[in-house]
Amino acid sequence: MIEGLFKNELTLKRYKRFKTLKRAVASVWVVTALLFFSGTAEFWANSKPLIMHFAGSTYFPVLKSYYPSTFGQEGEVTDYRALDLKADGNWAIWPVVKWDPYESNKTLDTFPSKPSADNWFGTDDRGRDVLARLIYGFRYSVGFAVLVWFFSFLIGVVAGAVMGYWGGKADLFGQRIVEVFGSLPYLLMLLTLIAFLGASMPLLVGFSVVLQWMPISTFMRAEFLKLRKREFVEAAKAQGVGTFRILFRHILPNALSPLITFSPTEIAANIYTLAVLDYLGMGLPPPTPSWGELLQQGQEYIVIAWWLALFPSLALTFSLTALTFIGEGVREAFDPRKTLA
Repeated sequence: MIEGLFKNELTLKRYKRFKTLKRAVASVWVVTALLFFSGTAEFWANSKPLIMHFAGSTYFPVLKSYYPSTFGQEGEVTDYRALDLKADGNWAIWPVVKWDPYESNKTLDTFPSKPSADNWFGTDDRGRDVLARLIYGFRYSVGFAVLVWFFSFLIGVVAGAVMGYWGGKADLFGQRIVEVFGSLPYLLMLLTLIAFLGASMPLLVGFSVVLQWMPISTFMRAEFLKLRKREFVEAAKAQGVGTFRILFRHILPNALSPLITFSPTEIAANIYTLAVLDYLGMGLPPPTPSWGELLQQGQEYIVIAWWLALFPSLALTFSLTALTFIGEGVREAFDPRKTLA
């Protein structure tokens, strides 16, 4: 049924080539599941019931915020655990993990606390549930990775198209700019910018984009140089088609292989970069859930809190391996020696 969706014969061949690599197909399902659970994290890890019936009324705390006075409480935040949900007629359906990533388990005597029935993966040094922070942390990691990938590839495509299509002075000056930016040590420059200007999600994305667009521009330049003299481009010019349309409606679709091939690996590298920054304490500001921050705690408490090193390491290894396998499958699918055979 899926194969029927592909009208283009070349696309169908690539799809079949991708399917031959079973670990790549399995990795697609794994990453899809991770994205689903992290994207809907509020339904799996939260300190609010999904749905509850209290004092004759039904509420949906996970979808809507209620004032504490609604339940006879004082203060600014409703404490759903303090409600008598076992009285006659009262009931609640809780998420699988009954903690949000910012909440401390105040029933514990010491932090960090080892895995237990209340905290399956243990707690960190502030009593926050490790599993909840892993689930929510993947959302931030993927968000950062995809944003950096999209904008760096966007700039790289435009720059490569300009240099490759027009050539001449545009190519000469463009290549000098690429060489200057490409010669900068990426991680060192990133840490320097963060040290001077601070760190937040928009700033981290912006810094990374500025320092990462060069490689894809080089590939796109080569593709546009190769394709600009092809017959279909000359035919489009002869018909009076505008330059912008020629670039992005005729040449770009035929130059997409580098974009698609490098995307999974680039996203994996960006997830790793954010983990490194968070580990060094120069990533997302606290108390944002972060895999790298948990790894930093794991190093600090390695003797007494092994879970802080084990579970974030497994999560990072698992997700990066899955993305790497997907990238391997994409390269297999787009290998011209096989797809055009």
